Amino acid sequence: MGTSEAVLQVFSGAVPCLFGSDPCFSKSDSMSPFKSRIKFVKKRGSRYMLKCSCMIRSHIMTHRLHGVGGGLYGNTSIHRSQLQSCKCQGADSVSGIAAEAGNGTWFVDNAKKRNPINGVMDTPNVLEFQDVQELKLEMEGSISNGAVETARDTFVKVRVDSIEDEAWDLLRESMVYYCGSPIGTIAAKDPTSSNVLNYDQVFIRDFIPSGIAFLLKGEYDIVRNFILHTLQLQSWEKTMDCHSPGQGLMPASFKVRTVPLDGDDSATEEVLDPDFGEAAIGRVAPVDSGLWWIILLRAYGKCSGDLSVQERIDVQTGIKMILRLCIADGFDMFPTLLVTDGSCMIDRRMGIHGHPLEIQALFYSALLCAREMLAPEDGSADLIRALNNRLVALSFHIREYYWIDMKKLNEIYRYKTEEYSYDAVNKFNIYPDQISPWLVEWMPNKGGYLIGNLQPAHMDFRFFSLGNLWSIISSLATMDQSHAILDLVEAKWGDLVADMPLKICYPALEGQEWQIITGSDPKNTPWSYHNAGSWPTLLWQLTVACIKMDRPQIAAKAVEIAERRIARDKWPEYYDTKKARFIGKQARLFQTWSIAGYLVAKLLLSDPNAAKILITEEDSELVNAFSCMISANPRRKRGRKSSTQTFIV
Repeated sequence: MGTSEAVLQVFSGAVPCLFGSDPCFSKSDSMSPFKSRIKFVKKRGSRYMLKCSCMIRSHIMTHRLHGVGGGLYGNTSIHRSQLQSCKCQGADSVSGIAAEAGNGTWFVDNAKKRNPINGVMDTPNVLEFQDVQELKLEMEGSISNGAVETARDTFVKVRVDSIEDEAWDLLRESMVYYCGSPIGTIAAKDPTSSNVLNYDQVFIRDFIPSGIAFLLKGEYDIVRNFILHTLQLQSWEKTMDCHSPGQGLMPASFKVRTVPLDGDDSATEEVLDPDFGEAAIGRVAPVDSGLWWIILLRAYGKCSGDLSVQERIDVQTGIKMILRLCIADGFDMFPTLLVTDGSCMIDRRMGIHGHPLEIQALFYSALLCAREMLAPEDGSADLIRALNNRLVALSFHIREYYWIDMKKLNEIYRYKTEEYSYDAVNKFNIYPDQISPWLVEWMPNKGGYLIGNLQPAHMDFRFFSLGNLWSIISSLATMDQSHAILDLVEAKWGDLVADMPLKICYPALEGQEWQIITGSDPKNTPWSYHNAGSWPTLLWQLTVACIKMDRPQIAAKAVEIAERRIARDKWPEYYDTKKARFIGKQARLFQTWSIAGYLVAKLLLSDPNAAKILITEEDSELVNAFSCMISANPRRKRGRKSSTQTFIV
């Protein structure tokens, strides 16, 4: 059969799909994960591992695996003998089978084989660009000129659909199982690298786009399991040991381990082993994990309609513990959250210690989500009052002091320093000489953004994508500011998007500045990794922000750019150079949140209303409180007047 003839048959539906689709995990009882099957085991002082007490001995186990994707095309029975693991777990076997049962529609000859590399199947179900061109030329030679445009559009659609199919296959292959149920996705499954480091773990922040993708597909179990099991890993004990996690802290990641059962060498059991940062680069506790957990919890309830999870007593307690940890009194006088370097997505030394925008945007969003989900009761009254006070003060602080555009930049340029008292204009004693030459040339006449950090005598003028995008999504930025941020993205498209979306920050630290701030970090060299590298996972957050502001065409353009090469490049973790032309020099391939970020962007662009599960709108009470603060001109002289409500700004 000729190539063009074969493709035409595919277009007309003559060639059937080889693989079907259906959720590859079953419904589970809502309370079962935490009844008799779970117990805690003390490990290394105050560390705990979550253990499943089920065990099995050598036996023959039959797995019935459904296809994945949209429709069911039959079952596959797999027989395994001499399998020693928890009888309610099938992580290794199921993930292995998943690679054999992809859901893509393949445009290759049936005899073409897939090559397993280190246990991972390389699924060649994506038409390479060269193949598309050859097919297009062949088609153009056999059909009338009037149909050329239609054929070209069809080829593009086929290529994009095959990319999505491959992405879903890879996402499902990355799923991790515990007690036989899906519980998350590993960070990366790179068959070209034997040094997995901690990329074989389930990271809370990395799972968020995966969880959103599953929610949008109507596959709720994996998200529900993830929420409840990570809750059980939350630190509940106060300790005096400085190496133990604080009460309420959520782990950065966890791993499912199979260990021999005590006293019985012929049986095994599974444990969930959490990492609170003690094994991470820099040994920094993750501040963003708990914030992301709250955001995902709200998205689960809104998407599935199942509010029983967020109403559970243990979940309500978990929310309150995270909030108390974040809004606890301390020495810091600002409403922003004080954190160390490496406590968020940028998890290495990059000069973001203090009050980085990313954490403040996630903090604000988590506060709004928590207020929406907290059950009204007497015990929550003080917490909700403190939460509301923090929301107002935080929104005012960020909008007023973090915002920069040409007008504000010129104002800073003319700042007077060493000002005292309440009527000071330059409240943080910012020196105009801090304005870098790059910023003067880079700032467009139309547009603006929220700076990366603000501390006494210091403004970090770098543009950080995640913080700005999430400020739009959470309504931390005003409507005018949100549009201005997207205006800036369009105006500086060549710098922030270029050949692959999206720069994690701009510009890069270079020369002596890079040496001093990063400690000459060999991974964070200029225009690489967290030092202004490009991260495809940010596509989904760009998409949500654009949909919220009714400007989806910006995100659609970025997704189209990503589709030109991301699958061909094997879904890298990040890209290097100013224009993102090279795959990151240490980037993992088949990075799960690169895959999931692309899928979420595509799903949301096809159904923009679904973005509501992530967007938080500012309520009238908060708007009124903020308006009152703005109307009382923040630069007007203030005395120590008594008031019914006090906000620290």
